[in-house]
Amino acid sequence: MALFITLYFGPGLFRTILIIAIIYFGIRFLKRYLFPKLIDKGIKNMQQKMQEQQRQQQPKRPEGEVTVENRRSNQRNSQDNGEYVDFEEVD
Repeated sequence: MALFITLYFGPGLFRTILIIAIIYFGIRFLKRYLFPKLIDKGIKNMQQKMQEQQRQQQPKRPEGEVTVENRRSNQRNSQDNGEYVDFEEVD
């Protein structure tokens, strides 16, 4: 009877353990080698897109040309720093 149980569960059990091992090592391979490469590639693509956007936003000026940009707001608003509160020191 023991021989029958060994023969019956032996190949099925071995096959199950083999499939689990293949899946385990496959996931380890993906995590160790494939995922970092995919992430690096994605990061490089994002960096390139951001650099292109920054180049497009910069105004095109001939080299050596000087421009002065004044960003003055209303004088009244710039001097209004808030409400003054008088306080007394408590001992």
